[in-house]
Amino acid sequence: MSSGDQSFISGAILEKSQDTVKPGQPLTLSLSFKIDGAIRQAFSQSNWERAYNKHDNGFRMTIEVDLKSGRKTIKPLKFVRKAALFWTRNPKIPYRVWVSIVKDDTPYYPLSVEEAQSLLFDVDKVIELNGNDIPAGAHKISADIKVSWGKHEYTEPTKIGGRSNEIELKSVA
Repeated sequence: MSSGDQSFISGAILEKSQDTVKPGQPLTLSLSFKIDGAIRQAFSQSNWERAYNKHDNGFRMTIEVDLKSGRKTIKPLKFVRKAALFWTRNPKIPYRVWVSIVKDDTPYYPLSVEEAQSLLFDVDKVIELNGNDIPAGAHKISADIKVSWGKHEYTEPTKIGGRSNEIELKSVA
């Protein structure tokens, strides 16, 4: 991997279920973004095999999201995505080393490298808030995103950050 390659967060979009919220009323936000660039390219079958042969058979990525109104954090979120490399005898997969992806505590067994990359690096998160979490008044809410992972055969320890668009929200008492 050359030093010019970078990983980055792309297409971070925050959407809201409604424009106004009252205390005690639920508010649903959805956040979607992709982790792109060097790490996505490096997460390939040939690298999985090389890493597996050197007993590097797991990949863990921590994603932290701070929902902010101005500088104030309304809700911090933290979740993890994992990939486990394993020896397979699945007749549908033409390789000996393959990957499973754990997303929201559910294991997935992709049938292509592209599907594995999408499961691991494409994030669609539904965020449930309560009207009590948001003080009365007009707010511009955005999501600060931080993603990190450790050293592996195919990547160095990395921290990347991004920010979503701002949504306007009114909280009425």
